[in-house]
Amino acid sequence: MNEIKVGYARVSTLEQDLSVQRDPLVRLGVDEAHIFVHHGMTGTNRERPGLREALAAVRSGDTLVVTKLNRLARSLKDARDIADELTAKGVVLSLGGSTYDPADPIGRLLFNVLGMVAEFEADLIRMRTREGWRLPARRED
Repeated sequence: MNEIKVGYARVSTLEQDLSVQRDPLVRLGVDEAHIFVHHGMTGTNRERPGLREALAAVRSGDTLVVTKLNRLARSLKDARDIADELTAKGVVLSLGGSTYDPADPIGRLLFNVLGMVAEFEADLIRMRTREGWRLPARRED
């Protein structure tokens, strides 16, 4: 059986550059043909076509590679659900080159901490966006 590395990269806007994630994925051993991407959708939305394609592409023995956990998910629940789905399929999850081992208590702790940080960052972004909408327009004199 030929195990492969499948990469996933995501940016929130169409203007952002994916090379910051694509290049490290290639350096981590992911073939360009096995990198699935998504432009213009937040990580808080689980229904991302690129993510769906990446999850469908991995088989038992394969590795799903992301540069950072917040590229995969922006909530702890989604991160855990995705990790559980991968584990059930026999797929290894690699976060920036470090393998997530769900059987290792320290690995689970670190994964959950990273998931909480990703969720916290998403919450801050939403809060700042809402605050920006409430600011009065500034006059140019």
